[in-house]
Amino acid sequence: MNTLPESVLPIGVGLCLSAACGFRTFLPLLAVGIASRFGVFSLHEQYGWIGSTGGLLLLLTATVTEIVAYFVPFVDNASDVIATPLAIGAGTLMMLASFGDNSGVIPWALAIILGGGTSGIVQAATVKLRALSTGTTAGAGNAVVAGGELVGASTFSLVALFLPVIALVVSLIFLAIAVRVLMRLGRSRPEPR
Repeated sequence: MNTLPESVLPIGVGLCLSAACGFRTFLPLLAVGIASRFGVFSLHEQYGWIGSTGGLLLLLTATVTEIVAYFVPFVDNASDVIATPLAIGAGTLMMLASFGDNSGVIPWALAIILGGGTSGIVQAATVKLRALSTGTTAGAGNAVVAGGELVGASTFSLVALFLPVIALVVSLIFLAIAVRVLMRLGRSRPEPR
């Protein structure tokens, strides 16, 4: 991270991957692992486990389990309790992985603040949206929310890996939208009597 232009691209990729982790925790990690296996994404040696055979099998199992769990009403709400801290950790990890060699304070600070923060904001917005869906449709509409989250995680992962130049713009626009949605959902709660 010597110059600003060299820093901007990894930040954009990291933000996009972190936002994807807010939708689905393990899918972006799996996508990065597969991309590194095929030479599309370069992983620093300390993150090589993500693209290893064992790592890919573990991430594939976790991804499939997470996707299935979110399509089961009420299990999806319970999954959010576990997924929220995992998503923040995964977002931090994806930001670190996007920097490559992350020795020093600045990459770690950016990873925690931007990576963990981005995935946390997206995750919080999806938790509130799912709670609203559960309350208004008795869980029947949650599959639509889960499908949207899966599309979001897939799209953001693909943009980060294959269109890194626009990843920063896409993730910043989406993050602004997620914050607005989160604020609106927070205000839509009925006042206690």
